[in-house]
Amino acid sequence: MSWRSMPSLISLRALDAFAVEGNVVKAGQVLNVSHAAISQHLKQLEEHLGVSLVDRSGRSLVLTEEGEQLARALRLGFGAITSAVEELMQIDAARPLHISCTSTFATVWLMPRLPDFRSKHPEIDLMLDPNPQIVTLRPGGVDLAIRHGDGNWPGLDVEMLVPSAISVVASPALLEGRESVTPEELGELPWLEEIGANEANTWFESHGVELLSRGARIQLPGNLLIEGVRAGQGVAATVRKFVEDDLASGRLVELFCDEVARGYFIVTRPGVQRPPVKAFLQWLRRQKP
Repeated sequence: MSWRSMPSLISLRALDAFAVEGNVVKAGQVLNVSHAAISQHLKQLEEHLGVSLVDRSGRSLVLTEEGEQLARALRLGFGAITSAVEELMQIDAARPLHISCTSTFATVWLMPRLPDFRSKHPEIDLMLDPNPQIVTLRPGGVDLAIRHGDGNWPGLDVEMLVPSAISVVASPALLEGRESVTPEELGELPWLEEIGANEANTWFESHGVELLSRGARIQLPGNLLIEGVRAGQGVAATVRKFVEDDLASGRLVELFCDEVARGYFIVTRPGVQRPPVKAFLQWLRRQKP
């Protein structure tokens, strides 16, 4: 098929609307243009094809035999397109909103706020994927991710959601009365780390402590991390925002705090987002960090 030989889609739509509605006024209303614009599109279509499609000899316009022939073909073509579009929209609407985030973020920040989203958008199904790994955002897969870091993910749209420093915290019971420790001494204590995360490694490297000199460590799901620290099972490097209440109450002690430009970011693919994603993004932006 040669697209160069095809008439404009606008003129074909005008003929289809005229054939269905029976006059140029109603056809213009359907396409949200003037009746004069419909008449002009019909004339342009006739000039392009070199065929009379409309009989203008009577008081009202009617399609010629050739016009009827083309109109029937347009009905079949536009009908097939409409069916395909509606089917795709229904499939997409039925697919849950797929969100990737760490289990710590899901437990501490997202889950307590989700009832508000559910009350505002009960029609949207959610799929939370608590995964510390950086997943690839592909059409038909994960719609958006909430990642912790410095926001440097090339090729993606990135927006800060929860800015926060990284704190090294422990329970008073684990410290056994010590009010301060050096990074080297801290390396001798047991550590709790979220499976797949690297906050602890990053912190030790930034303070010049070799990983080989570190004490025992336990890797566990992020939703158990804070509880383990509270129970005195180890030290943890975590987002300060998540332990502010524990620090204020004295349940935990802050040993170090790195004020760096890091935090949790909303990460999406560039381009048009489907309606459930737009609704969730709008809701996220209204939440207090």
